[in-house]
Amino acid sequence: MPAPQILVQAVLQRLGVRVGSGLADAAAQLSLLAQDAPEKLVQEIQLFWEEVELEADRLEHGDDGSVADVVMTHPSAPEGAPNTADPQVQIDALRAQVASLVSRLDQASQASQSSSPLQSS
Repeated sequence: MPAPQILVQAVLQRLGVRVGSGLADAAAQLSLLAQDAPEKLVQEIQLFWEEVELEADRLEHGDDGSVADVVMTHPSAPEGAPNTADPQVQIDALRAQVASLVSRLDQASQASQSSSPLQSS
């Protein structure tokens, strides 16, 4: 059995290697996020301005509609989505819209991971 000093030295060296490896993995992940950030930022800005235009139109026409009504008239709403006062219809339409967005995000995420040369196993 090795001496206690050698064991302590071995523990410290192995911890250093693992921490270094963890830092390298974190740096790679940050690099991937930084690559995707400009595209996501542009998308968020476009979405924000669409929402601003919708809100301005709503205010200009004196519409007292709720947030859900504005979402239902949003250009990204499913084609032919009903704009009714029935809360269940609005909830179902919103759920469908969220499911569609999640699906698109999953596809985009899978595409970016498959094209990444730094993919970890």
